Amino acid sequence: MLKIINMMVEENILNKSDISTLLKSKPPKKITFANLIANGLIQKSTVEEFLAKKIRQGKVTFEELELIDSGFDVIPVIKDLAKSLGANYIDLDDQEIDMHLFMNLPFAQLMKYKAIPIEENELNVIVVFADPFDLEAQDAIQRLFPKKPVIVAISRPKQVIQNLQRLETNESIKNIINEIRRDLTQNNIDVTRGESSAILKLIDIILKSAIYAGASDIHIEAMEKSCLVRERIDGMLKQSFSFDKDIFPPLSSRVKLLANLDIAEKRKPQDGRFGATISNREFDFRASSLPTLYGESIVLRILDKTKVLLKLEEIGMSSISYDKFSEAIKVPYGIVLVTGPTGSGKTTTLYGAINAIKDVKDKIITVEDPIEYQMNGIQQVQVNPHVGLEFSTALRSILRQDPNKIMIGEIRDEETLRIAIQAALTGHLVLSTLHTNDAISSITRMLDMGIESYLVSGSLIAIQAQRLVRKICPYCKTVDEVPEHTLKALAQYLPPNPVFYKGAGCKECRQTGYLGREMISEVLIISEKFTRMIASNASKEEMITQALSEGFVTMFEDGIHRALEGRTTIEEIYRVVRL
Repeated sequence: MLKIINMMVEENILNKSDISTLLKSKPPKKITFANLIANGLIQKSTVEEFLAKKIRQGKVTFEELELIDSGFDVIPVIKDLAKSLGANYIDLDDQEIDMHLFMNLPFAQLMKYKAIPIEENELNVIVVFADPFDLEAQDAIQRLFPKKPVIVAISRPKQVIQNLQRLETNESIKNIINEIRRDLTQNNIDVTRGESSAILKLIDIILKSAIYAGASDIHIEAMEKSCLVRERIDGMLKQSFSFDKDIFPPLSSRVKLLANLDIAEKRKPQDGRFGATISNREFDFRASSLPTLYGESIVLRILDKTKVLLKLEEIGMSSISYDKFSEAIKVPYGIVLVTGPTGSGKTTTLYGAINAIKDVKDKIITVEDPIEYQMNGIQQVQVNPHVGLEFSTALRSILRQDPNKIMIGEIRDEETLRIAIQAALTGHLVLSTLHTNDAISSITRMLDMGIESYLVSGSLIAIQAQRLVRKICPYCKTVDEVPEHTLKALAQYLPPNPVFYKGAGCKECRQTGYLGREMISEVLIISEKFTRMIASNASKEEMITQALSEGFVTMFEDGIHRALEGRTTIEEIYRVVRL
């Protein structure tokens, strides 16, 4: 980075006084292209033209281009170079790799020359190179295809390296893939029914890889030319394996057999589950299959049965939200809702609440799908649609069991919601979840489901909305330069001279800059004034105004406070919450 800045100073594109302007600002700013452009000291187009020119001259390498600050987009530079070379720019994140082609080539050669073959047709082979100016690499790859010309394509060097590292895992399990193919050709082994032992080995590797990486979900997807396996880690999908298309049928069939699904049914969605012990820990896997254009998409939700149940004070609430929510769940009767999208930690919050209020004097019954944590002293009911045990039917029976407190895993329909409200109005504390984007939207959702406004106003105690945000990796944490326009937009939430942080990326966080997640939330307490507003069908805007006047702290504001504390980034808050 400094090398390029010095070159620009030598050629009078930048002045030393421009650089000192950044250093003398309060607080001092780093010398980055993003800051130079934001302060009007240089034009973005000037930087792009300069970089493209120096790369063509061989004075700046493609690897050095990747070291430029993250606030500056290098893709236009790479696209310009591709155009000048008559080559195609390919975004490898959006490009499907032909695994049959890849697996038939020597991996050591591809790794040495940082090249990935993308597609082979009757006329030529398209290969992406990390450095399109490396003629030795092009000659070496061309020798692998003596009868067809190699067409050079360009991508970000970082993408090429990341894809090669990921594909290296595939190289290590090539023997298992070959064993599966041998089983496919043997008549006495029905691979489509998962009878191949090699398929079991492959599934074991996929499950272990996801669990060791701390993933919450595994996605097994049939594509046009390949079969992809992706893991959701800290809320973000990351590709872990890529196989040839012929591996998908036996792989999906075996997963379906494990989950007690119909392997012959590929036209409609199915749901099931299975258990497995991995590294002396018990896991439940919720399986879901969905028909897609090229086959099926199979998703496995990972539930750790041995996971220690978190206490309410340990799940990451701010002190304001914790105090409000703790008081709400101590009320003897009424409804407390936890809202948010799938995967936002709602169930963990409910378990934390139950753990905080359970008492030997009270009978507490839960109805869940599935039971994620087993709790002592609590009666837990597992929903079973196959025998007609839905949330609503279970809830009716629960009320005959003389409970004091009830937890409903999820309110999905009007019938369940109506029974929950009746339970709350007849002296029970009801804890449940609802799928809404924020706390106040839950009120309008309940009304839209067909519940009368006087019933909603009379039963609600509090609503918590929450999201999970990725935490900055502590191993590579560094000061972040937030653009001026972003600081202006957030001015009402910020102190003078705010300092923000980010993760630079390291091996501990797999170059993402993030490690782990924590909660941001908002808690709406239903006051007497708010109760009257709900009963009189007040608008959402009026309810927001009233909530703010009563000290309501929005989820977005809670997130900004976390960013100011150096626990997450502004970008992460904008990713999960809408202002």
